[in-house]
Amino acid sequence: MQTSATLRARAEVDLAALRGNVRALRSRVGDGVAVMAVVKSDAYGHGMLPVARAARAAGATWLGTATPHEALALRAAGIGGRVMCWLWTPGDPWREGIEADLDMSVSGLWALREVTAAARAAGRPARIQLKSDTGLGRNGCPPADWPELVGAALAAQAAGEVRVTGLWSHFACADEPGHPSIAAQLEVFREVVTYAEKAGVEPEVRHIANSAAALTVPESSFDLVRTGIALYGISPSPELGTPEDFGLRPVMTLSASVALVKQVPKGHGVSYGHHYVTPEETTLGLIPLGYADGIPRHASGRGPVQVGGVRRTVAGRVAMDQFVVDLGGDTPEPGATAVLFGPGDRGEPTAEDWAQAAGTIAYEIVTRIGSRVPRVYLNDSGHADPDGPTTEPTGTGPTGTGPTGPTTGSAP
Repeated sequence: MQTSATLRARAEVDLAALRGNVRALRSRVGDGVAVMAVVKSDAYGHGMLPVARAARAAGATWLGTATPHEALALRAAGIGGRVMCWLWTPGDPWREGIEADLDMSVSGLWALREVTAAARAAGRPARIQLKSDTGLGRNGCPPADWPELVGAALAAQAAGEVRVTGLWSHFACADEPGHPSIAAQLEVFREVVTYAEKAGVEPEVRHIANSAAALTVPESSFDLVRTGIALYGISPSPELGTPEDFGLRPVMTLSASVALVKQVPKGHGVSYGHHYVTPEETTLGLIPLGYADGIPRHASGRGPVQVGGVRRTVAGRVAMDQFVVDLGGDTPEPGATAVLFGPGDRGEPTAEDWAQAAGTIAYEIVTRIGSRVPRVYLNDSGHADPDGPTTEPTGTGPTGTGPTGPTTGSAP
């Protein structure tokens, strides 16, 4: 087993930063508004189970996942409390969701039919939340079909098959300040909520706000906000502000050990296709991460990397397992640390810098980091904040979803 100091690459996940982000978000939305920590897609690449536990410890009263399988994995790991999942398909494990006390989203009559059948088989009512499509055009019940869905859900509730615990929707453009769809969706959401409540629905929670809306559209908070990318210390959009503007700190730092340093002459081609040719005699550093690890090939020739305290740029194409940086004559020893992204306060690039280089969003940069990169958990103090930074990380294996506990490194 490699120790944490000799890993080929590592994604450090600072759980103290994550807990601080939860507290910042709770403070921003104020009393009376609950915070859901969205931990779908392995907590945006950060490791679902350690993140879920840390978020709970910091006061997130709800956890959110996309698929039921993610939500059931939380339960299998012994994580209690309210868990909501929203991306269901026909034949999904509705009964298992009921027996695990999940809150399950229903967007149409087919889903209501499946969940009521599962409730009858389980011998207990299902907790469901009705989702309205207020303008995103993705999942959710169209307004024209809303009366039928609400009526059918109330009939199922009267029969003891379901309990409608929530009414919800999702913004399309909350990350674009002033976009007219924000106000339009809010108006539609208020209308569908009013209709459902007048019909007899008594929801525990009403929610439409994602990270962007929770940070910038206070009137959208209602009873609950669903915080995804902000939980991980990344701004939903550069136009909205930086993480620092919102009191957030990026949670993940991605680094690798320099695998090779060599001197090459002027005019030397670098990587596939020779899209980079050295302009003068220089040194090249080999970084053992590639697109198989989630490094975007679209950032070839543009991705920023800090080596020896100096920012460098990917030289030529990103390959499957590796890429090269032109070190400009510097000669760090093999094993020196190359930082691809982190919080940015030590001069290192950020996930947003990589997003700009790849023509994408920071969500994708952190979420795509693959299982070949071990997650190393810092400041995992059980359930309380440490008095100061720790030097011994905790590890849970490459996917970040195994049992936690103090270690000196991570799984091989």
